[in-house]
Amino acid sequence: MKILFVMFLCLQFLGCGENNSACFVVKLPDLPEKWVSLLGEPDWRLEWVDSSGYRKIVDISCTNSHSSLEIELPVTWVNPVTAWPYWPGHNLYPGIFRPAGALFPFDVSFNGGQGCISLCWEAGPDVFLYWELARAYSSGSDSQNPVKIPSNFDWLRFRELFNPEESALKQEVLQDPWLIDWSYVAEKTIAASFDRRRLVPEAVVKMEIPAPLDTWYGTSPFGQPLFFSKDETPVFPVRSGINVWVSVSGILRCTSKTWMFSEFDKN
Repeated sequence: MKILFVMFLCLQFLGCGENNSACFVVKLPDLPEKWVSLLGEPDWRLEWVDSSGYRKIVDISCTNSHSSLEIELPVTWVNPVTAWPYWPGHNLYPGIFRPAGALFPFDVSFNGGQGCISLCWEAGPDVFLYWELARAYSSGSDSQNPVKIPSNFDWLRFRELFNPEESALKQEVLQDPWLIDWSYVAEKTIAASFDRRRLVPEAVVKMEIPAPLDTWYGTSPFGQPLFFSKDETPVFPVRSGINVWVSVSGILRCTSKTWMFSEFDKN
């Protein structure tokens, strides 16, 4: 799969003419306060596509997250810049908490001639969908169709769907786009075409878990915390894959079949 993905990226940009590139300063987003208070400052994993068409990955220590960081981007196609927060000290690695992002060139600003890319949480689903479209494209039967290349997707029109003043989407996905199964959306888009009617909350399994009666926070920066009264067994909405919640007591990991609670060290 990784080989196919690299081949896709290389093919994507062949024939684009000269691969001009430029350097841009990257500004990481502010983290949700509750994540910081419960887990501390994170490390970050930054991902983008370089001028050769390869996925570029840089890990940034929490001690350097406020330093100026420059990346070089090709300026001839739409490029996703993704920032995953993670906490290796809590065994919370990249891919668990939802990413922030930016799409070049739409999210670029200039100050004194220096280009700046400000990553935000609102663009996280955009860049995640970009990578999922790339994965589905590279493994699909329509991988020679340039119309299906992620950089040719109508990103501006896609973003208009999440304008709360004009959108026909359900209010709950406008409030938290991470309720959508973006991998499924990408696969269907590559196999057929994009359809906004797929932008609906993913089905959940309700699981009773004897977890501490704390306030629990999920991995989406837009998610609402879960509260439980003293007279009830906590019920968590579980989606596909590994679900994670954090509280003052510790970290809860679960799938639709099992769960594990890791208590924070109180020392």
